[in-house]
Amino acid sequence: MPQLGESIAEATVIRLGISVGDTVRTDQEIIEVETNKAVMGVTTLCDGVVSELRAQEGVSYSVGTLLGLLNVTDEEIARTGVESLEGIEAKRGSSQTNSPAQAEANLHFALDDDAYEEAPAVVPSVKGLPVPTGVLGAHYISPRMRARMDDLGIREADISAIVGTGAGGRVTVEDLERFLDYLDAWPSSPASPMRLAVADAMRRSWTRPLATVGLPVLLDRTLDHRRNHSPKPGLTLYLLRAFALALAENPTTAGYLIGDKVVHPRSFDIGVAVQVEDGVVVPVMRKVDQKSLSELVAEYDDLVDRARRRRLSEKDCSGGIATVTNFGTFGLTTGTPIPLPNETLILGIGAGVKKPVWSKQVEAFLPATEADLLLTFDHRVVDGGGAGVLLNRVSGFLQQPDKL
Repeated sequence: MPQLGESIAEATVIRLGISVGDTVRTDQEIIEVETNKAVMGVTTLCDGVVSELRAQEGVSYSVGTLLGLLNVTDEEIARTGVESLEGIEAKRGSSQTNSPAQAEANLHFALDDDAYEEAPAVVPSVKGLPVPTGVLGAHYISPRMRARMDDLGIREADISAIVGTGAGGRVTVEDLERFLDYLDAWPSSPASPMRLAVADAMRRSWTRPLATVGLPVLLDRTLDHRRNHSPKPGLTLYLLRAFALALAENPTTAGYLIGDKVVHPRSFDIGVAVQVEDGVVVPVMRKVDQKSLSELVAEYDDLVDRARRRRLSEKDCSGGIATVTNFGTFGLTTGTPIPLPNETLILGIGAGVKKPVWSKQVEAFLPATEADLLLTFDHRVVDGGGAGVLLNRVSGFLQQPDKL
């Protein structure tokens, strides 16, 4: 099965156009398959006679799966550069019997060190199209390897720097032990519980297809309103309130995909990312859409203060449907915030920057404070268009701070 698209991992055979014993020509379409995107044809790589047909109609096969075999001449193999089945099996056998010295030479870590070679490139089995190296592949982790990783507290992402010497390129326990011995020579420090908690949350978040869209927003009206408001709300609180009102207008954008259902929020409880020593905590503001800006100030200040002193309860940090983060406080103008694993959305804002902005009223450029709004979302639940509409609605509320 060839690689039929960058994001396609498998395809379903819907029609077989050949039988065992048929003679085929180069580039002849012999099998019709259906992916999640389109119906496509699988063509032959060279002239030959069909000697074995393993594919069946109605069955799905992953990329790289052997669908059938052709009897071809040596001249045809030389002309097309296609590797014979015997050659593939010989390579697979040699990879399983690597000497310790060969295995050591294959060890690779993503650091500058002449003692370790770069990972070898995968040779495609279909010309011009990358395919997995085997059915097992480097993604497969044996039960023995999994148990050893659990003992050490190591996750799959932690071993991505290792080139495996096992069958199909999989990482073995021996590869892991050599890798750990190699790292012993590097400076290190223990990760704090907070750092480990953040790392675990981000690993789980990144299992979803996340996307980010951005929009510049003018902050002058919001800043003027803040100067004349007592007590003064933080800019993050303005963003929090605008976000809640925009979500209340279209609750499905904050839904969460569970199986074949999008679960809608029961309450617009939104978290606020607060930087603490060696990590981030996210206390949650309750029913933000139902409280005015003035009503939220005291609650917001209390939550942020307790977050910085690490005095939050589990209840204070649970039940949020989305998060707001103001990375502009660090002087950053743009970024790609990542939502928590149990949330679909996170809205971020960068630092305000003075820029010349065209004014239709006076037909001239005037100085204005502009910042980037960034929305990261689970693309399974929200599309780019929906995210754009939501972001523009938030921007619109920020231009009318009296209504917040």
